[in-house]
Amino acid sequence: MKNLENLLPSMHEWMRRYMRSFYTDDAEVQQGILIKEIHTCYVTSIALRLARELKLDSHGRNLAETIGLFHDAGRFRQYQVYRTFNDAQSEDHADLSLKVLDEEMPYFHEIDEEDQNLIRIAIQNHNKKTIESLKDPRQILFAKLIRDADKLDIYRVLEPFLAQENADKMPNFIKGKQHPEISSDFVQNFCDGEQADFRLIRTNGDRKIVRLMWLYDINFSWTMKMIKRRGYIDKIVSALPMNQDAEKLQTGLERLMRHVESVIQKNVDTQNLVC
Repeated sequence: MKNLENLLPSMHEWMRRYMRSFYTDDAEVQQGILIKEIHTCYVTSIALRLARELKLDSHGRNLAETIGLFHDAGRFRQYQVYRTFNDAQSEDHADLSLKVLDEEMPYFHEIDEEDQNLIRIAIQNHNKKTIESLKDPRQILFAKLIRDADKLDIYRVLEPFLAQENADKMPNFIKGKQHPEISSDFVQNFCDGEQADFRLIRTNGDRKIVRLMWLYDINFSWTMKMIKRRGYIDKIVSALPMNQDAEKLQTGLERLMRHVESVIQKNVDTQNLVC
């Protein structure tokens, strides 16, 4: 088995070529591929930055970078086969990512078996409503790390489409029904401070409120600080249809803001972890 650090340059090059093998003259398809290629680059960088903020050792940083690089490898095959990024209408893209690593990525099986397993578990859990029950603290750490990195960049991806007047510009593979209202069950989830199942999104209003409810699943204070500092929370809140279920929405917002501040006020998330 080769050292993970020595494999990273080859894995980056392979992933670059793999993503670009899906380039096409079809403008809409190409737009989707480019969005996911850019997202992959951002998430890889964010995962590495977060690993440094958490003071992980060099091996931990290499693991974070690898997980970020491959977390969405299945997205490209998903769009080629199904012409959608909607898991509910196709396949779970985390499962597809693991299939790509097993079937197509020649360097993955050169990674130490324990590290392979950790990478698999983190990728498998990056898009689920909650992390599966895990006992290994290292597995839990990296599952949380990639979930934070992924969400932080998805806020960037969706930001331009928050305003209702821009909703019709949202690519077909992202948008749902362009109704500004929020489904009543999502309003109740938000009021209660609960997560909602993103697979049940029915309107553009649902999509916005789900992004706010994601904040209950942010694991590290650094990530929450970045989300707030970049204005994503304020922009989503300002785009909500506050004339609908105003009392419940206000209750949910007050609860959410208290949670955001409690996460931000955490001390250093962890110190000198050996991974």
